[in-house]
Amino acid sequence: MAELVVEIHVPLVADPRVPEDDYAFPWIDVIDEFIFEREQQGEAEVFDDSEEFGDVYVFFISGADEVTLLSIASRAVVLDGVPGGAFAMVTHDKAGEFGLGRRVELPVF
Repeated sequence: MAELVVEIHVPLVADPRVPEDDYAFPWIDVIDEFIFEREQQGEAEVFDDSEEFGDVYVFFISGADEVTLLSIASRAVVLDGVPGGAFAMVTHDKAGEFGLGRRVELPVF
C-alpha cells in the first residue's frame, strides 16, 4: 500500500532582509527545523531530505493523515521569512517524480 506524502513547494526566493554576503535562504533552515520538531513531537515524519527543484524548494512530510500533513505544511509556510506563493502536492511514496498529485494552495487552515 502506498504511503501518503505531502510535498511542500516554496518559491526559491532570497530573503530581502539578509545582507548580500550572508546565506540568502535562511527560511529553508527554519522550515527544516519546524518539520523536524513536528517529527520529534510525533505529529508527522520527515519523508526525505528537502531539496531544490527548479524554481522551488521542496520539503517532504508523511506519517499522518492528509489533514494533519496539510496543517503542518500551512504552518510551515507562514513562518518568518518564508516567501509567499507556496503550495503543497498531495501524493504518495510510489510517485515517479516530484509534483505529481493534487495541488493545494498554502496556507490552508
